[in-house]
Amino acid sequence: MTGRSVQRRGIGIVPAALIVPGVLGLALLVLPVIGLLTRVEWGALPTDLASPQVLSALWLSVWTGVVATALCAATGIPLALLIHRAGPRIAIALRLAVTIPLVLPPMVGGVALLSLFGRSSWIGGALEELGLRIPFTPLAVILAQSFVAMPFLVLAAESAIRSVDDEYVEAAATLGAGPWQTLRDVTIPLAAPGVLAGVTLCFARAVGEFGATALFAGNSPGVTQTMPLAIYTAFNGAGVTQGSALALALLLLFTAVGVILLARAWRPGQVR
Repeated sequence: MTGRSVQRRGIGIVPAALIVPGVLGLALLVLPVIGLLTRVEWGALPTDLASPQVLSALWLSVWTGVVATALCAATGIPLALLIHRAGPRIAIALRLAVTIPLVLPPMVGGVALLSLFGRSSWIGGALEELGLRIPFTPLAVILAQSFVAMPFLVLAAESAIRSVDDEYVEAAATLGAGPWQTLRDVTIPLAAPGVLAGVTLCFARAVGEFGATALFAGNSPGVTQTMPLAIYTAFNGAGVTQGSALALALLLLFTAVGVILLARAWRPGQVR
C-alpha cells in the first residue's frame, strides 16, 4: 500500500472508541471560538475598534510587544546558543530555568517581578534613588511580557540550532572559519526558520500577556492597560464597552491565527 493510500485511510488506524472523545476534545477547543464569533456585532466592529480607549490599548500592546520581542531576541538567541553548547548537566539546568515561566502561574510571575523590582527590594530601592521607577509603568509591561514570552523563543531557537548538522559546522572550522564566522555564515542561516518561528510565537505571547502585567504594571488606561487588560476591565463593568472588548478579543484571535500561520510558513519542512 502506498504512503498516499495510508494517509487517506489514516482514520482507520484510530480505534473507534477514541473517535468520540477526540471529537469532544476538538469541540472543547473550537466551540468557544465560535461562541466568540457569534457574539461580535460585525456591523459595529469598525466603530468599536476606532474608540480612543481601544486604540490606546491596541497601540500600547503593539509597541510594548515589539520591544519585548526585540529584548527576548537579543538575549534569548544567545541563551539558546549557550544551552546548545553547554555540557549535558548544565544544559538540563538551563532548560529547566527557561521552562519555569511556562508552567508558573502568570500571577506568580507578577509577584516575582514585584519582589525583584518593587520599592521594598534592594534593586527597586536603588533604582528609585536614581529616579527610575519600574512597577506600574510601560517598562513594567515590557518586562512582564518578556518574562512570560522568552521561553517560547529560547526553546524554539535552541531546537532549531540543535537541528543544524554538526558536519556543516565542522566543515566550516576545517576551512578556517572562526566561531563568529561559523555562527554568522552557517549556524544562523540554517537555523533561521526555526528562530523566526520562535520570534513570532514570542510576539504573540507578549501581546496576549495578562496576569503578570496586571500585578506588576497595573491597569492604568493609556499607561499600562494593554488589550487583555482592557477586555478584562470591560467585562467587569468599567473601561471600554463590552462591544469594544469583543472587538479587541476578535483582534487578538486573528493575531493568534496569523502568528500560527506565519510560524508554520517559517518552517516549510514541517508536515502540513
